[in-house]
Amino acid sequence: MAMTMHCDIVSAEQQIYSGRVEMIVAAGVEGDLGILPGHAPLLTRLKPGPVRIIKKQQEDEELYYVTGGFLEVQPDIITILADTAMRAEDMDAVAAESAKQQAKEALEGQHSEMDYSRAAAQLVEALGQLRTIEQLKKKYGGTGSRG
Repeated sequence: MAMTMHCDIVSAEQQIYSGRVEMIVAAGVEGDLGILPGHAPLLTRLKPGPVRIIKKQQEDEELYYVTGGFLEVQPDIITILADTAMRAEDMDAVAAESAKQQAKEALEGQHSEMDYSRAAAQLVEALGQLRTIEQLKKKYGGTGSRG
């Protein structure tokens, strides 16, 4: 039997996932992180993007999207405290693409530092959603989302 660790993904709204996993892959601010059992303790910020939960030697995998937050690794437990989190299957590809376009247009027409910062944050979030949807498409070989 493969080694596992407990993982919790929670957001301000609800607990999204709780269970044993063999590996977690998440989008950290310094790059993607792969966490296996026995990983050194760690606390890092997450950027908007996918979180992959791998169970049973990659035969069972779940994909989530987080808008940011923190990932904490402790002995035998990983906690992801997300600003907002959702199952990738519940994402809307058309809405994410639309949000990306709106953010790009806002960046081009920005009139102040505040406008630029807000548009840049919206663009990062939309790109994270699209990255998650792309991973879902690869997993299932189809559209993988509503829209």
